[in-house]
Amino acid sequence: MGATKTDHFTNEQNQIAIIAKALGHPARIAILEYLLKVNECICGDIVNELPLAQPTVSQHLKELKNADLIKGTVEGNAICYCINEKTIEMLNSYFSSIIKGVKNNKCC
Repeated sequence: MGATKTDHFTNEQNQIAIIAKALGHPARIAILEYLLKVNECICGDIVNELPLAQPTVSQHLKELKNADLIKGTVEGNAICYCINEKTIEMLNSYFSSIIKGVKNNKCC
């Protein structure tokens, strides 16, 4: 069998692409912004903050969790979510290197 398209790229490139895809929906951005605003793990409050049905919010949470942007811990019958600081720090480092590269670029 041949290599998949992602095999031709580094782990970091693949990880950034997964994260970028997860960030490609405004509802997911709204969820991240809400988690940043409340600055704590929350369970059911997310559904009350968005104009979306509970199953839709759950699907968006699943995508964010699969991209490692959020963490979920089980507390009783609920899953409480919070921002995954490690992934955000990795994104910060990645975009900082892009900004540095752009500032050093004398082209155009």
